[in-house]
Amino acid sequence: MGKIELLPSVLSADFANLGRDLRDVEEAGVHAVHIDVMDGTFVPSLSLGFPVISSMRRVSGLFFDVHLMVEEPGRYVELAAEAGADRIGVHAEACRHLHRTIQQIRAAGKEACVVLNPATPLAVLEYVLGDVDAVLLMTVNPGFGGQAYIPSMTEKICSLRKLLAERELSVPIEVDGGMKPDNVRQVLDAGASLIVAGSSVFNGRIGESIRAFQRVFAEYSA
Repeated sequence: MGKIELLPSVLSADFANLGRDLRDVEEAGVHAVHIDVMDGTFVPSLSLGFPVISSMRRVSGLFFDVHLMVEEPGRYVELAAEAGADRIGVHAEACRHLHRTIQQIRAAGKEACVVLNPATPLAVLEYVLGDVDAVLLMTVNPGFGGQAYIPSMTEKICSLRKLLAERELSVPIEVDGGMKPDNVRQVLDAGASLIVAGSSVFNGRIGESIRAFQRVFAEYSA
């Protein structure tokens, strides 16, 4: 397992005070945030666009993990890169040519991440796993915050960890959906190291909530 990190999901932040919330998570010891871009087609919701990400970049030096929840995400890679993304995640289900899109992200000088929905098998990673910097497993169905973790995803994380070990790859496993301090151990034990959390961080007690996650993470670095 690589270094364990918490990535607060900006989708659950106070949109009227994004700059403040970004400062609060950084002051609490967080180094990266997760940013969802939704088009209302691939998922039913709409969310932050690239001008907002650009504005966030002007006030924050945090690592921006940008998750493109859009149809044909290759159309938006350059916009995401220009807006300040450090890592760009694209859904295998949304890419007509997944390998090409990954290479497009790399050509833009950004880290590439492939995202899989809960029902998508790991087999789609077969010919791209060596080209990515992270794999994000959705542990809820995408599109809305505040959903409960899908228990069967623990087995999927274990299977991905085994696949990476067989290929001798050190690609980190990221998980997104339903993560709380009281259930995060199951995904850490399964092999995940990048933990996206939204409503369990941005709940009016940002510092306290982050410290609760960090206490659990410390158990794995002892």
